[in-house]
Amino acid sequence: MPSFQRHVFVCVNERPSDNPKGSCKAKCGADVRDRLKEELASRGLSKIIRANNAGCLDQCERGVAVVVYPEQVWYGGVTVKDVAEIVDKHLVGGKVVERLLQPKQPHLGDTRSFAKIDKK
Repeated sequence: MPSFQRHVFVCVNERPSDNPKGSCKAKCGADVRDRLKEELASRGLSKIIRANNAGCLDQCERGVAVVVYPEQVWYGGVTVKDVAEIVDKHLVGGKVVERLLQPKQPHLGDTRSFAKIDKK
């Protein structure tokens, strides 16, 4: 069984076009997911960091939602252009990308650093 150091869930939920919350699919969630998978593969990280589709994370009004586990860090409004920064800073470097953080994450406390990825 594979052992991943992190799981990254990217919302690709689809709601009707007239839904006031919008949907991550309409906001290019699948493109964000695909770019994340490409970025992880190109860096040789896809065997230790798993990028997954997510159904509704109930955050579509904030743009594409991305959640990183085990840290339980929620990002919002993520675009394809943000993927490399999330990989560099958070997934590899162990620091959250503050500008993309969803509000109200008290479980993070004052800690904004996590274990760096062990590429072994």
